[in-house]
Amino acid sequence: MIKVLVADDNPDIIAALDLLLGLHGYQVLTAATKKQALMAVAHQHVDLVIQDMNFAQGMTSGDEGKGLFHELRTLKPELPVILITAWTQLETAVELVKAGAADYLQKPWDDTRLLELVARYSGESQNKDSTVNQRTSPAEDNKAQSQFIYQSREMLALMADAEKVAQAPVNVLITGANGSGKEKLADYLHQHSLRSGAPLIKVNMGAIPQELMEAELFGAEKGAYTGANQARKGRFEAADGGTLFLDEIGNLSLSGQMKLLRVLQTGEFERLGSNDTIKVDVRVLSATNANLQQAIKQGEFREDLFYRLNVIELHLPELKERKADILPLAQYFIGSEYALSDDAKQYLLSNSWPGNVRELENACKRAMVFARQGRIEAADFKGATGGTGDKSEKQQIEQVLMKHGGVIKHAAMELGLSRQALYRRLDKYQIDPGSLG
Repeated sequence: MIKVLVADDNPDIIAALDLLLGLHGYQVLTAATKKQALMAVAHQHVDLVIQDMNFAQGMTSGDEGKGLFHELRTLKPELPVILITAWTQLETAVELVKAGAADYLQKPWDDTRLLELVARYSGESQNKDSTVNQRTSPAEDNKAQSQFIYQSREMLALMADAEKVAQAPVNVLITGANGSGKEKLADYLHQHSLRSGAPLIKVNMGAIPQELMEAELFGAEKGAYTGANQARKGRFEAADGGTLFLDEIGNLSLSGQMKLLRVLQTGEFERLGSNDTIKVDVRVLSATNANLQQAIKQGEFREDLFYRLNVIELHLPELKERKADILPLAQYFIGSEYALSDDAKQYLLSNSWPGNVRELENACKRAMVFARQGRIEAADFKGATGGTGDKSEKQQIEQVLMKHGGVIKHAAMELGLSRQALYRRLDKYQIDPGSLG
């Protein structure tokens, strides 16, 4: 059995990764201190390390994670290390990848991407037969992190277009409902592009307060605003030569839209608090579940920016529109250790999955907890979801909040949303989490 060491001082992150990896057949070792991590690697067989950059409590510079990484490399140079990083340590994470780290993931991480990286760098993916129909460009079979699972006509048509678009030097707008796989499509486009050797930097525009957006995208000099204790690069600088993925682009303010438009037109910008112009070469992929054409009519989105972002549009259909993909996806999520009974398959096909692929993935993870003897029945899904079956997004959010006693952090993690995105939905549906605790 493959052994994965999770090195993090945050017990919530350790618990989440322990559960996720354990459900997929990995033996998990944990280390809450630097000393414990080094001892585990020195005295036990470890196939791979997942390490948080913020490894010392109360520290946010990333230096502590950098130090641990270099000690691990000195101890066992061949040991793959996957870094988990906040955006403030992104530059350091990229630096460590160049120094030998296997890869990095930004918080909040995507479970599917993390599992793909673990399988890839632990060597598992080289020895494990696929149990589902995985279609990728033949020339890129080894780029597991950008694979899609599908067999429907709708996705066959989309991915044929995506394969052509990937190497085109144009900006792409990815549209589709929440949970349909927009970020995964962005991964695919980058990994199959001519920029695949350069960074792919991701920004969730809906998770960043508007007052920090300029510093986030363009960087800031020391003292540019309260709390700016040192100069730092923005996302555009970090993505120079590579790809920048702007998720939930419809949440960008009008002032932010104007500044973004200038960068797309000229490739130039200034850090907050500086008059020095910086020039970058960045391909921009953006995504939205909003109707930007309607937002333009309402004066909420700039038309000129829309056409700069939307040189080519790729639309991801909802899962209910590509039912042929439901069972292959479910089998992929549960892995080869579980089989789906006929009644479980019928249950999956009869559900309209308003939360799309993300909801299906979460349902599969929970069903594995209820399953017995390697076989998943329909009752396991019903037990995992509270027996609600087909439910609206509002009902799903209320159910998950009740399950977690109204705790936003835990509910957001299960729903696959950032806390800010969950708060917006609470406001939209007028849900009081306190009443569900």
